[in-house]
Amino acid sequence: MNSLLISTGTAGFFVQSTPPSVNDSFKETFNFLQGNGVYDEGTMHFLKQMKSAIWTNYDAFIADAQVLCAIFMLIFFAIKAYEMISGDKRLEIMPLLRPFGLSMVILWWPVFTKVVAFPTEIIENNSSALFDTSQGEINALRMQRAKLMVDVADELFKIQAETEVAKQEADSWYEHAWESVQSSVKEGFSKLWNPVVEMRNRLQIGLQLLASSLLETLAIWILRISVYVIFIVQIIFSTILIILGPFSVAMSILPAFRDSFSTWIARFISVNLYSGIGYLVMYVASLFQHFALEAEISRYQELLEGSGESMEKLTWFASNGVLSFGIVIITFIIGALTMFTVPSISTWIVSTSGVNSATSAMSSGASKMQSVATSVVGG
Repeated sequence: MNSLLISTGTAGFFVQSTPPSVNDSFKETFNFLQGNGVYDEGTMHFLKQMKSAIWTNYDAFIADAQVLCAIFMLIFFAIKAYEMISGDKRLEIMPLLRPFGLSMVILWWPVFTKVVAFPTEIIENNSSALFDTSQGEINALRMQRAKLMVDVADELFKIQAETEVAKQEADSWYEHAWESVQSSVKEGFSKLWNPVVEMRNRLQIGLQLLASSLLETLAIWILRISVYVIFIVQIIFSTILIILGPFSVAMSILPAFRDSFSTWIARFISVNLYSGIGYLVMYVASLFQHFALEAEISRYQELLEGSGESMEKLTWFASNGVLSFGIVIITFIIGALTMFTVPSISTWIVSTSGVNSATSAMSSGASKMQSVATSVVGG
């Protein structure tokens, strides 16, 4: 029987009679249709490389910031000199050294940003390693579950074909007209009729596979998009902070804007914590996914046992409309929702208001876009 390929964008299942083990051909087809891993390893690697590439544009406004720094230093020294001449302040050496220290920060800006980002990189590397250890098992379970779904579909094909043949055998012309050669006719008729009925039933079961594939594709892409959004937002925010950061350093020379530099450091650390916290959230979500995948795998294996109880369960399962238990889909959606808490969690570690307001504006815009998309799809 020819194989049936049902694909919906990036989702699909290669439906054919295959051995119980997951072969290389099935793995390649499944990875091609749904991506290599839950979060697609290629995209995650691209985001890491993009962050390193964009951060090289740190020197876009360095010269302008140095000019401002020189101007603000002259203003600062003029104010201090006037205060000492008027007798309001005494001569203090350390406050006068502060503008020189800030100007050195601008001169050594790339080194300074790497030093500030170094603790966050350690957190990111450790949490990323923790996350990577769980993904190998998750991907293996995803592959095993996908193969079991195909096996369940094939079993449904065979059962429906056999029931259709049994129905035809119950007809009077089949029971009485060929009694003398019943066994030979039955065998020949089964060989002729089974492929036709199986093809028709494949189209019926194929619709259920299509519905299951659409639901799982939607859930896994909601999860992926939430992860990609958090990492892209981190790249955009950190890049803007690095490029425009020298102006904050220069402005902090003036007494009126003294806290701008410390505020910049807090926001820069908070934004750089997104990736480390994101990997931790993804690791916790992978624990739920591991449990959900094992639960569904055990249920699929129970459906394929071939006993009387499993046949009844398989019949009820086929009548649900989709060939999925929904546990994995729910864990994907839960993981997507928890990813959007990463900006709030980062402010628990380093308190800052600017990043929180920016992410709140981004979230409100995303919710508006989601409502518009939902109304369009519903229409």
